[in-house]
Amino acid sequence: MMELLKDILRLVRWSNLLFLIALVWLMENWVAVPILAKLGFGELLPWYTLWLLGAGIVLIAAGGYVVNDYFDVKIDRINRPDAVIVTRSVSKPAAMRLSISLSVAGAVCGIAASGLLRSMTLTIIFVMVPGLLWFYSSSYKRLLMIGNLTIALLAGLTPLVIALANVAQLKLLYAAILPYTSLEQDLFVWLGGFALFAFLLTWIREIVKDLQDQMGDRELECHTLPIVWGELWTKIFVTLLMVLTLAIIGHLWWHVLPFDRSWTSLSTRYIALGIVTPLCCSLWLLWSAKIPSDYKTCQQVIKFTMLLGMLYSICLLRGNY
Repeated sequence: MMELLKDILRLVRWSNLLFLIALVWLMENWVAVPILAKLGFGELLPWYTLWLLGAGIVLIAAGGYVVNDYFDVKIDRINRPDAVIVTRSVSKPAAMRLSISLSVAGAVCGIAASGLLRSMTLTIIFVMVPGLLWFYSSSYKRLLMIGNLTIALLAGLTPLVIALANVAQLKLLYAAILPYTSLEQDLFVWLGGFALFAFLLTWIREIVKDLQDQMGDRELECHTLPIVWGELWTKIFVTLLMVLTLAIIGHLWWHVLPFDRSWTSLSTRYIALGIVTPLCCSLWLLWSAKIPSDYKTCQQVIKFTMLLGMLYSICLLRGNY
């Protein structure tokens, strides 16, 4: 029984779900709330609304991970045979039932939160995302670029969901004065910045993952970048994405972020050591990679960099410049 429970936790990627929970908490409490506080507003979202939003995001993601493994059994038997769970300890029908249950529960939680906020935009998101994850697993991930972009867009949605939720609550409580404040714009600018970072890092990581999995993908005739373009041109494309990410970070640091740009400031040191340095390290790992385990190390560093990027919110809007 314990082994089955461990396999189910691995199947739903429990560590990734913890990251999502932390991301929701960080975006709400360390970005949205300080923005509201600067103009004299307290915390707007009721705790139960935030919990419903978080539960919706996490449950839908868990369902997506399960359905992904359901459709990837043949590929995983080639790429990572020791990690195959579906068909080994969890049958395919049971995996499908689990995926549907998690996705439906997540959609219900998300739609309930959307109803409390009276936000049609959030309702559409929580209805569409489970379908996108299904189509990604069954077909999109085998198409050139479409699968990578789909997952990247979904990764960037979490900060935007927090922005949309707070704006919806503002419209419910302060519709009359909202046009005379910069709150709506500030929420979308700051949370949109984190969303863009999550989008770019996830896009990069997904392509590196395709480099890692190209043996199984080639066997199943998937049309991923490494198979269609070749390994060299894929690495060049990933390098361009990383350079673009670094350029955006540099622009934000120099022109947008409100802090002292000298080396003595916490923000400057955090960006340099916690974000730019790991990104440069992952770039070096990418070009030195030869075997699947090398690419796995590279994508793990990218994933860690994404976590560090999200943790930057703690020093950004509390005045610790």
